[in-house]
Amino acid sequence: MSQNLIEEKSFDFAVRIVNLYKYLSDEKKEFIMAKQLLRSGTSIGANICEAQKAQTKPDFNSKMNIALKEANETIYWLRLLHKTEFLTDSEFNSIKADITEILAILTSICKKTNS
Repeated sequence: MSQNLIEEKSFDFAVRIVNLYKYLSDEKKEFIMAKQLLRSGTSIGANICEAQKAQTKPDFNSKMNIALKEANETIYWLRLLHKTEFLTDSEFNSIKADITEILAILTSICKKTNS
């Protein structure tokens, strides 16, 4: 099955988020922020996947806008985990590059479909 770019990137990102969640909870013993990150970080791809099967354009727009909101929430949790020293600079910068790219793609899609 051929997937589009944002679906692939959001799925790969969700895999990274799940692995980061396991690391944060197992190694760092951080559970609250890690769970929030897990929820928002995996929700991005789930909403994008739902949008691909939307029955109407407004439904598609709604799901993609939710994905964008979840991506914004995800960067918040990543920044907080970094500033509170649960993530090193290199760990943060590595995953920040991925979420920044996803945010740019989603912002572009939402701007095009909302106009």
